[in-house]
Amino acid sequence: MEQDLIIYVIELLGTFAFAISGIRHAAAKHFDWFGGYVCGVAVAIGGGTIRDVMLGVTPFWMTTPIYLICTGVALLTVVFFGKWMEPLKNAWFVFDTLGLALFTIAGIQKSLALGQPFWVAIIMGCITGSAGGVIRDVLLNNEPVIFHKEIYAMACVLGGVVYWLMVEIGTSAEVSAIVSFFVTCIIRFLAVRYHISLPVLNEEKNNTKYA
Repeated sequence: MEQDLIIYVIELLGTFAFAISGIRHAAAKHFDWFGGYVCGVAVAIGGGTIRDVMLGVTPFWMTTPIYLICTGVALLTVVFFGKWMEPLKNAWFVFDTLGLALFTIAGIQKSLALGQPFWVAIIMGCITGSAGGVIRDVLLNNEPVIFHKEIYAMACVLGGVVYWLMVEIGTSAEVSAIVSFFVTCIIRFLAVRYHISLPVLNEEKNNTKYA
């Protein structure tokens, strides 16, 4: 029961953080309120929906309307307080990172609660955290951020590995979640701050001429 409550609270916080991130991107494209809400919903529930379908359970947002309501609250927050938040140049990036970390943990914990092994849980955490952003970027006709060279999905994976290591040494789920959350956020923040990235694939040019 306590584990279910933790997952529920994390999913609500992640929904709000990701919804604000999605709505902000929609605002940058000058979408109307409905378009902003759709983008907010897409990024907030997209990853969790894919996760739940893969795990064979009812998608989390179909069990209660609170997640759609939470996205509505996020929309109103951006509409009425956006002008005060806008001067905080890093506020939107922070919301996106918080959502990434929270949903990663939610995906891991839900997968483990359903009896999945840790390697599956880490993958589900990565999907939960990053797939919504892919859907958002497709809707906005942007290149998905996970295909950029900057650290994004890898932060989810590393955060998931830390969660697994914490549990392996006997740490409680609550403490493991907190440590994993901060590790995921710190990795993302440091990667952007110091331009840390994975190696880029470069196609070798073939200058061979054919007759």
